[in-house]
Amino acid sequence: MIDKQKTIILLIVMIALSACSAGGAQSSDVEQVQLINPLGPVVIPLAGITSGEIETDITINVQYWKSIDEAIGLLADEQTQFAVLPITAGANLVASGLDLVLAGVHEWKVFYLVAAPDAEFEDWDSLIGESVYSPESKGQTVDVLTRYALSKAGIQPDDDVEFVYAPPQEIVALFKEGKIKFAALPEPFVTLALSGTDGSIVLDYQEFWAAESGSEYGIPIAGLFVQRAFLNKYPEIVEIVADALQLSTDWANDNPQEAVLASSEVLPLPVEAMQASLQRILFTYIPAQDCQSIVLDFLISMQNTYPEGIKAIPGEEFFMP
Repeated sequence: MIDKQKTIILLIVMIALSACSAGGAQSSDVEQVQLINPLGPVVIPLAGITSGEIETDITINVQYWKSIDEAIGLLADEQTQFAVLPITAGANLVASGLDLVLAGVHEWKVFYLVAAPDAEFEDWDSLIGESVYSPESKGQTVDVLTRYALSKAGIQPDDDVEFVYAPPQEIVALFKEGKIKFAALPEPFVTLALSGTDGSIVLDYQEFWAAESGSEYGIPIAGLFVQRAFLNKYPEIVEIVADALQLSTDWANDNPQEAVLASSEVLPLPVEAMQASLQRILFTYIPAQDCQSIVLDFLISMQNTYPEGIKAIPGEEFFMP
């Protein structure tokens, strides 16, 4: 009887050890991950990772996307585990069926409305009958925010104000040529547009949103998303990547010149303009669980005033615990 009990105990121990071993192998068999990032200002907080200043136990391969459709394709085909996306876009992708989880928000200040020298702007009514140029496509953050502001002021987007979308570099060129009166742009394209012109910043979107919401950080503009299936299978790896982005963001803030130089290899813009633009940018990595209420307040406010901009408000499962 005693031998039989010893045998049973031995089997239980072996099974337990086997389970532990399998669990360890589950995370250790991941040696590299894919992260896609917009080819824009959020290249800067990633510079610590791409330059090798921030070391991790796994390799983080970074790929840059130029349009949200390209990002959607990579996520839908499961060619990437991680993606830096606008918060509005991430919420809409989840509403459309992509199972993504927000790990953290790290871009809070970057958008401004610039005006040509002959353009007058006193309030949102000044845009009635005008065209507003905005990067890429309908539905990105500054587009939704502008439509929200107009709707709240009783102005009909598309009917009272025309929206025109183009690559930011093209908008900058048209602004410098005097062919654009108003443009809603992120830095560093704001600095590029104003350089050598008598144009000016007539609205700080972050100040506008702070007055609307009382947000202590600014606008939850962009953050790190992860495929839920990967998070469920490899939570330790997700923590490594999230921690790396936080450290990389801190490194970029502490070493702005080095971060800009590293970013200029990817974002082909004048280093001087990128350096100057940092005074109007705020990158701070806040874990999703610590900024959940700020993100939800933003999304709910956008949807209440401009329902077309936000398809559905995500639930608590949208935020990584």
